[in-house]
Amino acid sequence: MQGFDRRRVLRGMLNGGAVTVGLPLLNVFLNGNGNAMADGSALPVRFGTWYWGMGISKSVFVPKQAGANYELPEEIESLKDIKQHINLFTNLTAYRDGAFFCHYTGWVVARTGVAPMVQNQSLAESIDTTVANQIGRTTRFKSLTTTSTGDVRDIISYESPTTSNSPEFSPVNFYTRLFGPDFQDPNAPTFTPSPTIMVRKSALTGVMDKIKTLETRVGAEDKARLDQYFTGLRHLENQFNQQLTKPEPREACVRPKAAKDMDTGSDYKLVADRHNVMTDLLAMAIACDQSRVFNMIYSYGFSNTTKPGYDKPHHTCTHEEPKDEKLGYQPNASWFVRRAMESWAYYVKAFASIKEGDGTLLDNCFIMGNSDVSDARVHSLEEMAAFTAGRMGGKIKTGLHIPCNGGKITDIGFTGLKAMGLGMKTWGGKSNETDHVISDIVA
Repeated sequence: MQGFDRRRVLRGMLNGGAVTVGLPLLNVFLNGNGNAMADGSALPVRFGTWYWGMGISKSVFVPKQAGANYELPEEIESLKDIKQHINLFTNLTAYRDGAFFCHYTGWVVARTGVAPMVQNQSLAESIDTTVANQIGRTTRFKSLTTTSTGDVRDIISYESPTTSNSPEFSPVNFYTRLFGPDFQDPNAPTFTPSPTIMVRKSALTGVMDKIKTLETRVGAEDKARLDQYFTGLRHLENQFNQQLTKPEPREACVRPKAAKDMDTGSDYKLVADRHNVMTDLLAMAIACDQSRVFNMIYSYGFSNTTKPGYDKPHHTCTHEEPKDEKLGYQPNASWFVRRAMESWAYYVKAFASIKEGDGTLLDNCFIMGNSDVSDARVHSLEEMAAFTAGRMGGKIKTGLHIPCNGGKITDIGFTGLKAMGLGMKTWGGKSNETDHVISDIVA
Protein backbone atom coordinates (compact mmCIF):
# COMPACT_ATOMS: atom_id res chain seq x y z
CA MET A 1 0.00 0.00 0.00
CA GLN A 2 1.51 3.29 -1.03
CA GLY A 3 2.69 5.39 1.89
CA PHE A 4 2.81 2.52 4.36
CA ASP A 5 5.50 0.03 5.24
CA ARG A 6 6.39 -2.14 8.23
CA ARG A 7 8.60 0.57 9.70
CA ARG A 8 5.82 3.19 9.76
CA VAL A 9 5.60 4.61 13.30
CA LEU A 10 4.38 7.61 15.24
CA ARG A 11 7.20 9.41 16.98
CA GLY A 12 7.35 11.40 20.19
CA MET A 13 9.18 11.88 23.48
CA LEU A 14 8.54 10.48 26.95
CA ASN A 15 10.66 10.97 30.05
CA GLY A 16 13.52 12.20 27.94
CA GLY A 17 13.59 9.12 25.72
CA ALA A 18 12.45 8.69 22.17
CA VAL A 19 9.10 6.93 21.90
CA THR A 20 7.60 5.29 18.86
CA VAL A 21 4.15 3.82 18.45
CA GLY A 22 4.46 0.89 16.06
CA LEU A 23 1.83 -0.50 13.74
CA PRO A 24 0.86 -4.16 14.16
CA LEU A 25 1.83 -6.79 11.61
CA LEU A 26 -1.05 -6.09 9.24
CA ASN A 27 -1.85 -8.18 6.19
CA VAL A 28 -0.86 -5.19 4.08
CA PHE A 29 2.71 -5.73 5.26
CA LEU A 30 2.75 -9.24 3.72
CA ASN A 31 2.63 -10.28 0.09
CA GLY A 32 -0.43 -11.88 -1.43
CA ASN A 33 0.66 -15.38 -0.47
CA GLY A 34 1.54 -14.50 3.13
CA ASN A 35 5.02 -15.98 2.78
CA ALA A 36 7.08 -12.79 2.55
CA MET A 37 6.92 -9.13 3.46
CA ALA A 38 5.06 -6.87 1.05
CA ASP A 39 8.31 -5.19 0.00
CA GLY A 40 9.58 -8.56 -1.22
CA SER A 41 11.92 -9.28 1.68
CA ALA A 42 11.66 -12.82 2.96
CA LEU A 43 10.51 -13.83 6.41
CA PRO A 44 13.61 -14.49 8.54
CA VAL A 45 15.12 -17.98 8.54
CA ARG A 46 16.55 -19.56 11.67
CA PHE A 47 19.14 -22.22 12.45
CA GLY A 48 18.79 -24.53 15.42
CA THR A 49 20.12 -27.76 16.89
CA TRP A 50 18.95 -30.49 19.25
CA TYR A 51 21.20 -33.02 20.95
CA TRP A 52 20.66 -36.32 22.69
CA GLY A 53 23.34 -38.51 24.21
CA MET A 54 24.00 -42.25 23.99
CA GLY A 55 22.99 -43.00 20.43
CA ILE A 56 20.51 -45.57 19.14
CA SER A 57 19.55 -49.24 19.08
CA LYS A 58 20.04 -49.87 15.37
CA SER A 59 17.73 -52.87 14.98
CA VAL A 60 14.70 -50.94 16.28
CA PHE A 61 15.70 -47.42 15.24
CA VAL A 62 16.64 -47.63 11.55
CA PRO A 63 13.71 -47.95 9.10
CA LYS A 64 13.83 -50.70 6.49
CA GLN A 65 12.50 -48.41 3.75
CA ALA A 66 14.10 -45.31 2.25
CA GLY A 67 12.39 -42.20 0.92
CA ALA A 68 9.04 -40.82 1.97
CA ASN A 69 6.99 -43.96 2.60
CA TYR A 70 9.03 -45.49 5.39
CA GLU A 71 7.61 -47.15 8.47
CA LEU A 72 8.76 -46.01 11.88
CA PRO A 73 10.48 -48.76 13.91
CA GLU A 74 9.42 -49.12 17.52
CA GLU A 75 12.27 -47.06 19.01
CA ILE A 76 11.14 -44.00 17.03
CA GLU A 77 7.41 -44.61 16.77
CA SER A 78 6.82 -41.50 18.90
CA LEU A 79 7.86 -39.46 15.84
CA LYS A 80 4.68 -40.34 13.93
CA ASP A 81 3.12 -36.90 14.48
CA ILE A 82 6.21 -35.04 13.26
CA LYS A 83 7.30 -37.39 10.47
CA GLN A 84 6.19 -34.91 7.80
CA HIS A 85 8.32 -32.17 9.39
CA ILE A 86 11.62 -34.06 9.67
CA ASN A 87 14.25 -35.96 7.73
CA LEU A 88 15.99 -39.00 9.21
CA PHE A 89 19.55 -39.81 8.13
CA THR A 90 21.13 -43.18 8.97
CA ASN A 91 24.46 -44.95 8.43
CA LEU A 92 26.60 -41.83 8.90
CA THR A 93 30.27 -41.77 9.92
CA ALA A 94 32.35 -39.43 12.10
CA TYR A 95 36.09 -39.92 11.53
CA ARG A 96 38.44 -39.94 14.53
CA ASP A 97 41.56 -38.71 12.68
CA GLY A 98 43.98 -40.23 15.16
CA ALA A 99 42.38 -39.39 18.49
CA PHE A 100 39.22 -40.59 20.21
CA PHE A 101 37.37 -39.40 23.30
CA CYS A 102 34.34 -41.36 24.46
CA HIS A 103 31.01 -39.56 24.12
CA TYR A 104 32.82 -36.47 22.84
CA THR A 105 34.51 -36.99 19.48
CA GLY A 106 31.31 -37.90 17.62
CA TRP A 107 29.23 -34.86 18.43
CA VAL A 108 32.19 -32.49 18.09
CA VAL A 109 32.77 -33.75 14.54
CA ALA A 110 29.07 -33.33 13.74
CA ARG A 111 29.02 -29.76 15.07
CA THR A 112 32.46 -28.37 14.24
CA GLY A 113 33.49 -30.50 11.27
CA VAL A 114 36.81 -31.40 12.91
CA ALA A 115 37.79 -34.28 15.21
CA PRO A 116 39.12 -33.01 18.57
CA MET A 117 42.69 -33.76 19.57
CA VAL A 118 42.21 -32.90 23.25
CA GLN A 119 39.37 -33.91 25.58
CA ASN A 120 36.85 -31.11 26.15
CA GLN A 121 38.52 -28.79 23.65
CA SER A 122 37.42 -28.13 20.11
CA LEU A 123 39.63 -27.26 17.15
CA ALA A 124 37.02 -24.97 15.59
CA GLU A 125 33.95 -22.93 16.35
CA SER A 126 30.70 -24.90 16.31
CA ILE A 127 28.28 -24.66 13.42
CA ASP A 128 25.76 -22.59 15.36
CA THR A 129 28.44 -19.93 15.91
CA THR A 130 29.38 -19.99 12.22
CA VAL A 131 25.76 -19.29 11.32
CA ALA A 132 25.21 -16.80 14.15
CA ASN A 133 28.17 -14.72 13.01
CA GLN A 134 26.27 -14.21 9.76
CA ILE A 135 22.61 -13.90 10.81
CA GLY A 136 22.77 -13.21 14.54
CA ARG A 137 24.33 -9.75 14.61
CA THR A 138 21.09 -7.77 14.51
CA THR A 139 19.07 -9.67 17.12
CA ARG A 140 19.08 -9.16 20.86
CA PHE A 141 20.98 -12.42 21.38
CA LYS A 142 23.45 -13.71 18.83
CA SER A 143 22.45 -17.24 19.83
CA LEU A 144 20.72 -19.08 22.67
CA THR A 145 21.76 -22.41 24.19
CA THR A 146 19.69 -24.36 26.71
CA THR A 147 19.81 -27.71 28.46
CA SER A 148 17.32 -29.93 30.25
CA THR A 149 20.08 -31.75 32.13
CA GLY A 150 20.30 -29.09 34.83
CA ASP A 151 24.09 -28.98 34.43
CA VAL A 152 25.82 -25.86 33.14
CA ARG A 153 28.92 -27.93 32.33
CA ASP A 154 27.14 -29.71 29.47
CA ILE A 155 28.65 -27.92 26.47
CA ILE A 156 27.69 -28.34 22.80
CA SER A 157 28.50 -24.85 21.49
CA TYR A 158 31.92 -23.29 20.93
CA GLU A 159 32.48 -19.62 20.19
CA SER A 160 36.10 -20.45 19.37
CA PRO A 161 38.42 -23.39 20.03
CA THR A 162 39.15 -22.05 23.51
CA THR A 163 35.79 -20.46 24.39
CA SER A 164 32.59 -22.43 24.96
CA ASN A 165 29.02 -21.16 25.28
CA SER A 166 27.54 -22.37 28.56
CA PRO A 167 23.87 -23.38 28.37
CA GLU A 168 20.98 -21.93 30.30
CA PHE A 169 19.80 -24.63 32.70
CA SER A 170 17.29 -22.85 34.98
CA PRO A 171 13.80 -22.18 33.58
CA VAL A 172 13.39 -19.24 35.94
CA ASN A 173 16.69 -17.65 34.95
CA PHE A 174 16.05 -18.34 31.28
CA TYR A 175 12.61 -16.71 31.47
CA THR A 176 14.06 -13.65 33.21
CA ARG A 177 16.80 -13.35 30.61
CA LEU A 178 14.33 -13.58 27.74
CA PHE A 179 11.15 -11.97 29.00
CA GLY A 180 12.22 -10.06 32.11
CA PRO A 181 12.55 -6.27 32.50
CA ASP A 182 14.77 -5.84 29.42
CA PHE A 183 12.33 -7.55 27.05
CA GLN A 184 10.84 -5.23 24.45
CA ASP A 185 7.49 -6.58 23.26
CA PRO A 186 7.49 -6.15 19.46
CA ASN A 187 3.69 -5.84 19.45
CA ALA A 188 3.42 -3.27 22.24
CA PRO A 189 1.78 0.03 21.18
CA THR A 190 4.55 2.11 22.73
CA PHE A 191 8.29 1.81 23.07
CA THR A 192 10.55 3.41 25.66
CA PRO A 193 14.29 2.75 25.35
CA SER A 194 15.80 1.29 28.48
CA PRO A 195 17.86 3.90 30.40
CA THR A 196 20.12 1.07 31.57
CA ILE A 197 20.91 0.06 28.00
CA MET A 198 21.53 3.71 27.10
CA VAL A 199 24.10 3.99 29.90
CA ARG A 200 25.75 0.70 28.92
CA LYS A 201 26.05 1.80 25.30
CA SER A 202 27.48 5.16 26.30
CA ALA A 203 30.08 3.46 28.49
CA LEU A 204 30.90 0.98 25.73
CA THR A 205 31.43 3.78 23.21
CA GLY A 206 33.98 5.34 25.51
CA VAL A 207 35.80 2.03 25.94
CA MET A 208 35.91 1.41 22.21
CA ASP A 209 37.40 4.84 21.57
CA LYS A 210 40.18 4.06 24.06
CA ILE A 211 40.88 0.71 22.39
CA LYS A 212 41.36 2.44 19.05
CA THR A 213 43.97 4.67 20.67
CA LEU A 214 45.64 1.73 22.43
CA GLU A 215 45.97 -0.24 19.18
CA THR A 216 48.48 2.30 17.90
CA ARG A 217 50.76 1.71 20.89
CA VAL A 218 51.10 -2.09 21.12
CA GLY A 219 52.90 -4.82 19.21
CA ALA A 220 51.45 -7.08 16.54
CA GLU A 221 50.50 -9.92 18.91
CA ASP A 222 48.68 -7.62 21.32
CA LYS A 223 47.04 -5.84 18.42
CA ALA A 224 45.63 -9.18 17.22
CA ARG A 225 44.19 -9.81 20.69
CA LEU A 226 42.69 -6.32 20.72
CA ASP A 227 41.18 -6.88 17.27
CA GLN A 228 39.46 -10.02 18.52
CA TYR A 229 38.25 -8.18 21.61
CA PHE A 230 37.10 -5.26 19.50
CA THR A 231 35.04 -7.59 17.30
CA GLY A 232 33.24 -8.85 20.39
CA LEU A 233 32.54 -5.30 21.52
CA ARG A 234 31.18 -4.44 18.07
CA HIS A 235 28.70 -7.27 18.44
CA LEU A 236 27.76 -5.99 21.89
CA GLU A 237 27.24 -2.53 20.40
CA ASN A 238 24.94 -4.03 17.76
CA GLN A 239 22.96 -5.71 20.51
CA PHE A 240 22.58 -2.42 22.36
CA ASN A 241 21.48 -0.69 19.16
CA GLN A 242 18.89 -3.39 18.63
CA GLN A 243 17.54 -2.97 22.16
CA LEU A 244 17.29 0.81 21.68
CA THR A 245 15.25 0.45 18.50
CA LYS A 246 11.56 -0.35 18.33
CA PRO A 247 11.38 -4.00 17.21
CA GLU A 248 9.34 -4.89 14.17
CA PRO A 249 5.93 -6.42 14.98
CA ARG A 250 5.82 -10.21 15.26
CA GLU A 251 2.33 -11.66 15.08
CA ALA A 252 3.41 -14.93 16.70
CA CYS A 253 5.13 -13.26 19.66
CA VAL A 254 3.20 -13.64 22.92
CA ARG A 255 4.95 -13.02 26.22
CA PRO A 256 4.59 -16.29 28.15
CA LYS A 257 3.70 -16.68 31.79
CA ALA A 258 6.63 -16.55 34.18
CA ALA A 259 8.44 -19.85 34.65
CA LYS A 260 8.42 -21.52 38.05
CA ASP A 261 11.19 -23.27 39.94
CA MET A 262 11.44 -26.94 39.02
CA ASP A 263 12.70 -29.89 40.99
CA THR A 264 16.27 -30.90 40.26
CA GLY A 265 17.21 -34.49 39.65
CA SER A 266 17.85 -36.96 36.86
CA ASP A 267 14.60 -38.92 36.85
CA TYR A 268 13.46 -39.15 33.23
CA LYS A 269 10.18 -37.36 34.01
CA LEU A 270 11.98 -34.41 35.59
CA VAL A 271 14.34 -34.22 32.61
CA ALA A 272 11.41 -34.29 30.17
CA ASP A 273 9.53 -31.62 32.14
CA ARG A 274 12.57 -29.32 32.17
CA HIS A 275 13.10 -29.97 28.47
CA ASN A 276 9.54 -29.05 27.63
CA VAL A 277 9.51 -25.84 29.67
CA MET A 278 12.84 -24.71 28.21
CA THR A 279 11.65 -25.64 24.72
CA ASP A 280 8.49 -23.55 25.04
CA LEU A 281 10.50 -20.55 26.23
CA LEU A 282 13.07 -21.01 23.47
CA ALA A 283 10.47 -21.34 20.71
CA MET A 284 8.69 -18.17 21.81
CA ALA A 285 12.00 -16.29 22.05
CA ILE A 286 12.65 -17.24 18.40
CA ALA A 287 9.10 -16.23 17.44
CA CYS A 288 9.74 -12.86 19.09
CA ASP A 289 12.95 -12.55 17.02
CA GLN A 290 15.17 -12.30 20.08
CA SER A 291 17.58 -14.66 18.32
CA ARG A 292 17.75 -16.59 15.07
CA VAL A 293 20.21 -19.26 16.21
CA PHE A 294 19.51 -21.71 19.03
CA ASN A 295 20.57 -25.01 20.65
CA MET A 296 18.91 -27.50 22.98
CA ILE A 297 20.48 -30.36 24.95
CA TYR A 298 18.08 -33.12 25.96
CA SER A 299 20.72 -35.42 27.46
CA TYR A 300 24.50 -35.46 27.38
CA GLY A 301 27.14 -38.10 26.80
CA PHE A 302 27.61 -40.02 30.07
CA SER A 303 23.89 -39.40 30.57
CA ASN A 304 22.75 -39.93 34.15
CA THR A 305 19.02 -39.99 33.36
CA THR A 306 17.28 -42.62 35.49
CA LYS A 307 14.30 -44.94 35.07
CA PRO A 308 11.92 -45.73 37.93
CA GLY A 309 12.52 -49.22 39.29
CA TYR A 310 15.82 -49.64 37.46
CA ASP A 311 19.07 -49.32 39.40
CA LYS A 312 21.38 -47.97 36.67
CA PRO A 313 21.44 -44.56 34.96
CA HIS A 314 21.41 -44.44 31.16
CA HIS A 315 25.18 -44.38 30.61
CA THR A 316 25.91 -47.26 32.98
CA CYS A 317 23.03 -49.20 31.48
CA THR A 318 24.51 -49.07 27.97
CA HIS A 319 27.72 -50.75 29.18
CA GLU A 320 26.40 -53.21 31.75
CA GLU A 321 23.03 -54.38 30.46
CA PRO A 322 23.32 -57.54 28.34
CA LYS A 323 21.57 -57.75 25.01
CA ASP A 324 18.30 -59.62 25.10
CA GLU A 325 18.95 -62.54 22.77
CA LYS A 326 15.32 -62.72 21.68
CA LEU A 327 14.92 -58.98 21.10
CA GLY A 328 18.41 -58.42 19.72
CA TYR A 329 19.08 -55.24 21.70
CA GLN A 330 19.40 -53.87 25.25
CA PRO A 331 15.79 -53.27 26.37
CA ASN A 332 16.49 -50.74 29.12
CA ALA A 333 19.01 -48.81 27.02
CA SER A 334 16.38 -48.67 24.28
CA TRP A 335 13.82 -47.43 26.81
CA PHE A 336 16.01 -44.37 27.45
CA VAL A 337 16.37 -43.68 23.71
CA ARG A 338 12.58 -43.83 23.34
CA ARG A 339 12.19 -41.15 26.00
CA ALA A 340 14.69 -38.99 24.13
CA MET A 341 12.69 -39.39 20.91
CA GLU A 342 9.52 -38.31 22.73
CA SER A 343 11.29 -35.09 23.68
CA TRP A 344 12.56 -34.61 20.11
CA ALA A 345 8.95 -34.87 18.96
CA TYR A 346 7.92 -32.26 21.55
CA TYR A 347 10.70 -29.92 20.39
CA VAL A 348 9.67 -30.09 16.74
CA LYS A 349 5.97 -29.70 17.60
CA ALA A 350 6.72 -26.58 19.65
CA PHE A 351 8.08 -24.78 16.59
CA ALA A 352 5.44 -26.26 14.27
CA SER A 353 2.61 -25.01 16.51
CA ILE A 354 3.52 -21.32 16.20
CA LYS A 355 1.89 -19.68 13.20
CA GLU A 356 4.05 -17.39 11.09
CA GLY A 357 2.82 -15.87 7.84
CA ASP A 358 0.92 -18.53 5.91
CA GLY A 359 2.89 -21.30 7.58
CA THR A 360 4.63 -21.95 10.88
CA LEU A 361 7.78 -20.93 12.67
CA LEU A 362 9.22 -24.37 11.90
CA ASP A 363 8.70 -23.76 8.18
CA ASN A 364 11.30 -20.98 8.43
CA CYS A 365 13.80 -23.06 10.44
CA PHE A 366 16.58 -25.54 9.71
CA ILE A 367 17.06 -27.64 12.86
CA MET A 368 19.78 -30.28 13.06
CA GLY A 369 19.51 -33.11 15.61
CA ASN A 370 22.38 -35.47 16.42
CA SER A 371 23.91 -37.71 19.07
CA ASP A 372 27.45 -38.57 20.16
CA VAL A 373 27.62 -42.23 19.08
CA SER A 374 25.69 -44.94 17.30
CA ASP A 375 25.94 -47.98 19.59
CA ALA A 376 26.77 -46.51 23.01
CA ARG A 377 27.82 -49.92 24.33
CA VAL A 378 30.96 -49.81 22.15
CA HIS A 379 31.14 -46.05 21.48
CA SER A 380 30.68 -46.58 17.75
CA LEU A 381 31.10 -43.62 15.39
CA GLU A 382 29.92 -45.66 12.41
CA GLU A 383 26.26 -46.16 11.48
CA MET A 384 25.27 -42.99 13.32
CA ALA A 385 21.83 -41.38 12.95
CA ALA A 386 20.82 -37.74 12.71
CA PHE A 387 17.79 -35.58 11.92
CA THR A 388 16.84 -32.31 10.34
CA ALA A 389 13.55 -30.51 10.91
CA GLY A 390 11.93 -27.60 9.10
CA ARG A 391 11.80 -26.39 5.51
CA MET A 392 13.86 -23.22 5.89
CA GLY A 393 11.62 -20.98 3.85
CA GLY A 394 10.93 -23.64 1.23
CA LYS A 395 14.57 -24.53 0.51
CA ILE A 396 14.43 -27.94 2.23
CA LYS A 397 12.19 -30.94 1.62
CA THR A 398 11.06 -33.02 4.60
CA GLY A 399 9.42 -36.34 5.39
CA LEU A 400 12.29 -38.49 4.12
CA HIS A 401 14.46 -41.33 5.41
CA ILE A 402 17.86 -41.16 3.74
CA PRO A 403 20.33 -44.06 4.22
CA CYS A 404 23.74 -42.41 3.79
CA ASN A 405 25.78 -45.57 3.10
CA GLY A 406 28.63 -44.62 5.43
CA GLY A 407 28.72 -40.99 4.33
CA LYS A 408 30.17 -38.25 6.48
CA ILE A 409 28.04 -36.86 9.29
CA THR A 410 29.46 -33.45 8.36
CA ASP A 411 27.43 -33.61 5.12
CA ILE A 412 24.35 -32.62 7.11
CA GLY A 413 25.95 -29.53 8.59
CA PHE A 414 27.40 -28.51 5.23
CA THR A 415 24.00 -28.91 3.57
CA GLY A 416 22.53 -26.60 6.20
CA LEU A 417 25.30 -24.04 5.76
CA LYS A 418 24.80 -23.99 2.00
CA ALA A 419 21.03 -23.69 2.37
CA MET A 420 21.55 -20.76 4.75
CA GLY A 421 23.46 -19.06 1.94
CA LEU A 422 26.83 -18.89 3.67
CA GLY A 423 28.68 -19.53 0.40
CA MET A 424 31.24 -21.94 1.84
CA LYS A 425 32.98 -24.26 -0.65
CA THR A 426 33.88 -26.85 2.00
CA TRP A 427 33.36 -27.41 5.71
CA GLY A 428 35.37 -29.38 8.23
CA GLY A 429 38.91 -30.69 8.33
CA LYS A 430 40.99 -33.76 7.47
CA SER A 431 38.86 -36.88 6.95
CA ASN A 432 35.68 -35.04 7.97
CA GLU A 433 36.05 -32.24 5.43
CA THR A 434 33.15 -32.20 2.98
CA ASP A 435 31.82 -30.37 -0.03
CA HIS A 436 28.84 -32.71 -0.40
CA VAL A 437 25.30 -31.34 -0.29
CA ILE A 438 22.63 -33.95 0.42
CA SER A 439 20.64 -33.17 -2.70
CA ASP A 440 17.75 -35.45 -1.71
CA ILE A 441 16.50 -32.82 0.74
CA VAL A 442 17.17 -29.70 -1.34
CA ALA A 443 13.94 -28.33 -2.80
